[in-house]
Amino acid sequence: MIIRFTRHAVTAAAALVCAALASAFPASAVAQDTSKVQGVRIGLTYTGSSRPGLYVLTMRGADADSIRGIITRDLDFGDRISVIAPASGEPPVGKLNYQLYGSLGAAAVLQLSLNAGGGLHVALHEVGPGRIMNAVDFPLVQPLTSPEGRMSLHVIADEIERWVTGVAGIAATRVMFNRGGSLWVVDSDGAHERAVPGTAAGQSPAWHPNGTTIAYHEMADDGTHVILRDMLAGTSRRLSFGGGTNVSPAFSPDGKTLAWASGLDGTDLVATQLNGGDGLRRVTVGRGATNSQPTYSPDGRRIAFTSNRIGRPEVYITDADGADTELLTTSGFGDQLYRADPSWSPDGRFVAFSTQVEGRFQIATIALRDRSVKQHTIDGSNEDPSWSPDARHLVFSSTRSGSRQLWVLDTESGRMRQLTHGAPARMSAWSPRLASTK
Repeated sequence: MIIRFTRHAVTAAAALVCAALASAFPASAVAQDTSKVQGVRIGLTYTGSSRPGLYVLTMRGADADSIRGIITRDLDFGDRISVIAPASGEPPVGKLNYQLYGSLGAAAVLQLSLNAGGGLHVALHEVGPGRIMNAVDFPLVQPLTSPEGRMSLHVIADEIERWVTGVAGIAATRVMFNRGGSLWVVDSDGAHERAVPGTAAGQSPAWHPNGTTIAYHEMADDGTHVILRDMLAGTSRRLSFGGGTNVSPAFSPDGKTLAWASGLDGTDLVATQLNGGDGLRRVTVGRGATNSQPTYSPDGRRIAFTSNRIGRPEVYITDADGADTELLTTSGFGDQLYRADPSWSPDGRFVAFSTQVEGRFQIATIALRDRSVKQHTIDGSNEDPSWSPDARHLVFSSTRSGSRQLWVLDTESGRMRQLTHGAPARMSAWSPRLASTK
């Protein structure tokens, strides 16, 4: 039996070919040498709109099923590869019969094996020319069931996706969110939901580009305050003083500046240099309006934010110093004209936001090039979008399953998957690509 991670069922003919693959080579055959890199080349030759087929061979050894299962699922969740995986059976021994794999729709074959040093040997075969495209030994972190062990597998999956498509995957990332008044984090595949130590009152998290520092706001007796926390050192420091409202922090792409909304009567965007530079400076002048939810452009030169300065919340763009402010969401999209929660895509092409349609919030994106708007959700109430590092996926909170949970959307295909389970989750923030950070 073959499991193909697409929406289409496997044909009977493909199943017969799978059986042929399992019996095509005798056990005494000489194994194909995949011990050396055979000329690294990034990306198979295929059209950008297609998903190249990748056949993932079974493997032997301790934790083989877990290793293969996690990597296979990661590649599927990347939404750039059509993953073909036999559910069971012995891995073939000997030189691969590329013609048979090609008949299954595979452009490449992935071969996984444990090496003598306790790491994972990964070989990628290109079916067309019938050759090894790349072969590398990767370290594994034990135990593989731990967050760090799983992260070592996610890193491998992202590199495989880069070999196949030319674009690194997003498996080695995490999503932080608010649950029950505190901050939690979950792996990109939905595993290991856990509370973040030292953030019992945290809301609206933001990731520093280094992946080990976060900012968030928390309630205090004199108002709300912005907190900067080093998750590796386990230390925190308050960045806002004087009481009032201080919410929705956002890091600049270079990690040197933090912006947030602050004020007593209404809020304005303020920013500070994290290295102790020129103190706190005002970015917007709202004159009693609420200006909040900043999100930086990838080059750090502009900020998108939410403001009710014309009587209702809309998304605006301003230069990082507060100059040249303009209304972004100008079209009459949504019957109640309420737009909020902007998130600027890492490639600079889109701003995602939530918009009210027929009494419920939905996720939409606006293209910066021509200001065209696309609605991505229709079921339930959907808010708080946050982009993945590949600028293709969005995580957002939704009530579509009955309770408010986090969901992941592939903006190109429309595919969705539920990320969190259990108690309600909201205010999500997608991390940068990580290594083996805790």
